[in-house]
This record gives sequence, structure tokens and C-alpha cells, in this order.
Amino acid sequence: MNDKLSVASSDPQAIRIAVVGHTNSGKTSLLRTLTRRVDFGEVSERPGTTRHVESVDLRIDGRSIVRFFDTPGLEDAVSLRQHLEAFDTTHTPPDRIRAFLQSPEAHGTFEQEAKVLRTMLDVDAAFLVIDAREPVLPKFRAEIELLNSCARPVLPVLNFVRDAASREPAWKELLSAYGLHVLVRFDAAAPFTGAERDLYRDLATLLRDHREPLHRAVEQLEAEAAHRRHAAAARIAELLVDAAAVRRTASAAAFADAAQRQALVAALRLSVTDKAQRCTDDLLALYGFRQGDADEAPLQAIDGRWTLDFFEPEAMKAAGLLMGKGVVAGAAVGVVADLALAGLSLGAGAALGGAIGGAVSQGWGPFGRKLMNMLRDVQELSIEDSVLVVMAAWQLQLAQALERRGHAATERIAVGGSAGRDVAPAVRAARPARSHPEWESTRRLRWTAPAAREALVARVAGPLEAALSS
Repeated sequence: MNDKLSVASSDPQAIRIAVVGHTNSGKTSLLRTLTRRVDFGEVSERPGTTRHVESVDLRIDGRSIVRFFDTPGLEDAVSLRQHLEAFDTTHTPPDRIRAFLQSPEAHGTFEQEAKVLRTMLDVDAAFLVIDAREPVLPKFRAEIELLNSCARPVLPVLNFVRDAASREPAWKELLSAYGLHVLVRFDAAAPFTGAERDLYRDLATLLRDHREPLHRAVEQLEAEAAHRRHAAAARIAELLVDAAAVRRTASAAAFADAAQRQALVAALRLSVTDKAQRCTDDLLALYGFRQGDADEAPLQAIDGRWTLDFFEPEAMKAAGLLMGKGVVAGAAVGVVADLALAGLSLGAGAALGGAIGGAVSQGWGPFGRKLMNMLRDVQELSIEDSVLVVMAAWQLQLAQALERRGHAATERIAVGGSAGRDVAPAVRAARPARSHPEWESTRRLRWTAPAAREALVARVAGPLEAALSS
């Protein structure tokens, strides 16, 4: 998250929200998704993972707007409800809860429930997180009755509603029976577009005195979503420009030797793949994920992350069809070997006329360098547009998947299908980088990107952002 909306220290003026529900209903996952803080709490498929109350603050412009309290799961609400029947019935429900919290059972048999109810009495409202896949059992009715006894506004959050096992209609019927007609459909594994906005807007309906800060939170959340899409497009554009600028030279003698040529090609492939995987890491971090989040989101095992070959011939052939005629960037066969690096012909014996035709298609800057290299008996290696299409399409598909991914997701991110048509305009826009091998980023600490390169990255990012926003 950016510096305007972030998780930080507490503010006494923050709206206090308890996140409550049955054991393993997805409370911590919901908070991780809302705050994009992957290190908050512990998420696991084991029941009862959260054993004590933890808090996390949502800040806007340096001020805490909402303070969430992640509570332990309710485990034995049926027995506790029966236990409360022995308390003085002339007291109000909140007074009976307070009396229970002073009893020995609150520190023994019902310790977990006591932590939840003690928090409920000290907040402005609560999110009741419900795993919609669960059957509607008596224990859940008992939980709702206990929470209602605290006399705090409760906003039900139906979690995992996209799952095929969801029992959403039955849950809606139960909630209506207890007067809980306002609810939010959510999915901490794959949040709906606008789900966060709806959650805060509905909360503002329950907390009329806090409408203004909650509406500001909605506005900031939408601004942050736009910022992430912009940053993701810029990062993919940076990769495109960087890869398009890659150029390696070798003597004709070295290039003619099969073993040396294979080593040169392997080194270039490794360099480009490393750039792509660094882009992947940056996208994961941008969306609040980490490479090693194996417990709740095994992102290190993203399908294709370690095995995808951006230079696979069939993928490049399909990508080349999207780019139109004259797409091959390195058409100067015989002067420069612009390779897809997958066993394509090196064209060592082509005529100079064909070389000039290909070079002119890239502009006179590369043409002059290519002719000079020919005179010096030097070969050049660079990356074909079709490779760039495959590589950028994979990164765009990853960003699109992360847009829809919550921190309760446990399945692998499957990056597949075709986004080549979406990235083809960006690849075309990146072509000027081929004239500037000095624009390739390096790991030198003092390397600074030229202004012209930054301007090109911004232009390339335009169509990518449009594809990501669609």
C-alpha cells in the first residue's frame, strides 16, 4: 500500500471494528486482503489459528481511520448461551455479558468466547465473517445471539461465496431472521471488484456519525487500486524496454563455432529470463504478496513461473502473427542475428541488400551500427518482438490475476491463455529501445535511466494500463 493508506500505529480517534466469527471462517484472511498486509496474524486451514486479539490500523494521510481487531474464533457458543441463562434476566443483554466476563468461567471454560465478547463491548461495530460454504447449524445461531447481546452494530460478511459449495441463500435467510438485512458478499480468496468499497459504504450506513472518514477511506482505496494498476503497467513496460534494448556482440568466428554460439545464446536467454523474473517479484510485492508465502498462498509455485520458456517456438510463432507484416525486429539477416533463440536460422549467408532492407525498418541509427559491425566482422544478438509479446503477455496475465486475488487463496496462480493481442501495441511502442543498447538496465548501483528512456517507458505503459483496467 502507498504512504497515504497503510497499516501503522494506533490512533485514539480511529473507528474501532471487531472482526468476529466462527473458527476458521477467514477473519485473518479478510484483514490481510483489506489491508494488503501479508505479515498480519497467521492464516492456516487449521482451526483456531488466532488465539488472542490482534489489532491493525488503516491510515489515510497519516491518520488512523479504522482500527480492526482480529479476534479468536467462537468455538462453543451453544454452551455459553445456555450458561448465560443462569444470569439475572432482569438485566439487559449487555449487562449479562459484562457479568459473565467477571465470572471465573470467562477465564477458564469460555476463555476464547470471553475474548471476543470483551472486544465487542469496546468497539463501534463488528464484521461478522461467515464461511458461506458451511451448513447453517444451531451453533451459528447461538453465535449471532451472543454477538447481538453486546448491542453493537453487526455487518455480516459472507465469505467464499464464489465457491461451488456456497450456501448463500440459507445464510441470508438466517441473517434476516435476526434483523441483519445489510450484508456484504465478499471472497477473501478472490475479492469482487468493488467489494471493499461496498463494505465501507455499508459500514457507513450503520455508523452514521462516521460517514465522512469512511467515505474518504473508500475514495482512497479506489485511488490506490488505480495506482497499483498504473505501477504494474509501468513495471511491465520497463521490462519491455529493457529487453528490447538488450544487444550482445560476438565475432563472426565465435558465432560460427556451434559450441560458442550455443553458449552466447544461453547467456542471453538467462539474462532476459532473469529480468522477467525480477519483474514478477516486483508485481507480487506491488499487490502485497511475497514469493515465499507458502502457508496461505504458495506463490513460489506459480504455474509456469520457473518453467515458462519465453523462447518456445510455437508461442513465438503465434505471437508473431499478432504483430503483422514486417514484425521481425532483426530483419538485417547476415549483418545482425536478432534471435528468438530457439533454433531459428541465423541467415549467415544472406545478401547485403536484404540486410539493408531489414535495418532500415528499425531506423538509421541501428542501420549505421549494423553496417559498421559488418565491416568489423561482428555479429549482434538481440530479442525478437515475438519473444517480447510472449514475455509481456505472461506478466500482464499475472498482474490481472493478482488484481483478483485475495490473501485467503491457497491454489496456485495459473497464468495461461493468450494476452498477446493486448500487449502487441506496447511491444510496437517499445521498438525505439532497439536503437539504444545503452538503455539496458544493469545491476550497477549508480546506473541512472536516461530521461528519453523513461519517457518511452511511460508511452509503452499506456496500452498495458488500458488492458489491465479493462
